[in-house]
Amino acid sequence: MSPTPLRRRRRLLALSGALAASSLVVGAAVGLGSSTASSHREAPLISGTPKLDNTDVYAFVSPDKPDTATIVANFNPFEDPAGGPNFYSFDPKAKYYVNIDLNGDSNADLVYSWRFKTTVRNPGTFLYNTGPVTRLGDADLNVVQNYDLVEWKRGVGTRVVAKGLYTAPANVGTASMPDYASLRTQAAYTRNGVTTFAGQADDPFALDLRVFNLLYGGNLSEVGNDSLKGYNVQSIALQLPVSQLGGKKNIIGIWSSTKKATATGTYVQVSRLGMPLVNEVVIPLKDKDRFNASKPSSDVQFLPYVVKPELPKLLNAVYGLPVPKEPRNDLVQVFLTGVPGLNQPKNVKAAEMLRLNLTPFTGQTFSRLGVIGGDLNGFPNGRRLADDVLDIGLQVVAGELVGMPNDLGDGVDANDVAFTSTFPYVALPHSGSTVR
Repeated sequence: MSPTPLRRRRRLLALSGALAASSLVVGAAVGLGSSTASSHREAPLISGTPKLDNTDVYAFVSPDKPDTATIVANFNPFEDPAGGPNFYSFDPKAKYYVNIDLNGDSNADLVYSWRFKTTVRNPGTFLYNTGPVTRLGDADLNVVQNYDLVEWKRGVGTRVVAKGLYTAPANVGTASMPDYASLRTQAAYTRNGVTTFAGQADDPFALDLRVFNLLYGGNLSEVGNDSLKGYNVQSIALQLPVSQLGGKKNIIGIWSSTKKATATGTYVQVSRLGMPLVNEVVIPLKDKDRFNASKPSSDVQFLPYVVKPELPKLLNAVYGLPVPKEPRNDLVQVFLTGVPGLNQPKNVKAAEMLRLNLTPFTGQTFSRLGVIGGDLNGFPNGRRLADDVLDIGLQVVAGELVGMPNDLGDGVDANDVAFTSTFPYVALPHSGSTVR
C-alpha cells in the first residue's frame, strides 16, 4: 500500500453526460465526504449513550433476491469482542427505527420499530453464559434478549409483525459459542411478509479514522490502518418485497433513528442517520445534537453547511490542494433531492436521507467507488456494504465531478472480513477468542 494515498491519476468516468452534469456524487459527499466513520461518536450527547448511537445505514436491492430490498442499520460503535462480563446488547429502554419515504415528500410512509426486552435467568452468576450455547433458546445462555417488531404504514395504521423474537447473542468465544454461524442463521426470521434480524455483527465500515488528526497526521504519515478492524456493532436488518415499497419503478428514501424513554414515559429522538458521514464534519459542533433530534423534513435549516463545507478548506490548508469555489451549489441536488435519472423521486421535497432506486441498473461492473467508478448500482444510489464511501467522499469534495479529477483516499479499500451471501449479509461478529 502506498504511504501517500492522496495520489492523483487520470480516470475516465463511466457516467452519462446527464449524470455527470448533475454532479451526481458530489452532493452525496456533503452528506458523506466531509467526515470519517459514518456516525461513530459523532455528537456530544449521543457519545455518552452508545447503545443508541446509529453508526451506519445501508440500503440495496438484495443480490440473491432481487425482488426484495434490504436495509441494515447499525448501532453501538467500537464493541470489543472480549468486552465482558457485561457483553453488548440493545437498550431495552429505547426504541430503534427504520423509516422509509415512499413518495419523496420527506416524510416517513412506512416505519418499522424494534423494542427489546432483556432477561437474566440467573442473577447469581457473573457469567453471560453458563455453558456452550448451541441454539438461541439454550438454557445455558444466561442473558437473553427478545424483541417485538411493529410496522406503521401511513393511511393503514399499526400492526405487530412479530413478538418475542430472539436476538443473536454476543460472540463470547469459541468455547461459549462453538458454532456461532448457526446462531446467526437461527436469528433471521420471516414473519408476515417481513424478514428481520437483530444481533451482533462485524462493523462493515472500513476506513482509517485518523483523518481527525489534522487529516492523517498533517503529512500523510497516518494512513492505511482500518480503525474499525476487529470491532463489532449491534445490527438490525430488514428485508422487504419491492412490491410493498411501491414497485420496481419506485425510488425510496431511508433513514434510521433511535428514541430513548424519559422519566414521564414518553420517547425522545436522540440519534438519526441516513446518508453516511453527515453529522461528523458537515454539521458543526454547535448543531450536532440538534441534527440528531431533527427530522429530514426540516433539513433546509442545515443548507448553509452544505454549500460551504469545511472539508475542502482543510484539504487546501493542510495539503495545498486546489478545491472548487463556493458556494458549492453542485452539492445541493444529491444531498437534498437525489439525482434525476438515478435516484430522484417525482415531486421530491428536499431532505437528507439515503435514496435507493428499486430498479437495478443492468450491465454494471461492481466498483467500490460506486457511481464515480462507473457503477450506478453503488453509492449514492443506496449504499452497499462494500461501497468505499470515505474515498468517494474525499474525491468528490475535492472536485472529482466538477473538472478537478483526483484520487484521494485513506489507503483502506475493503472490510477486514468477508460479507455473507445471504440475509442479513453483514459479516459474523468477531469472536472474543480472537486477539485484536
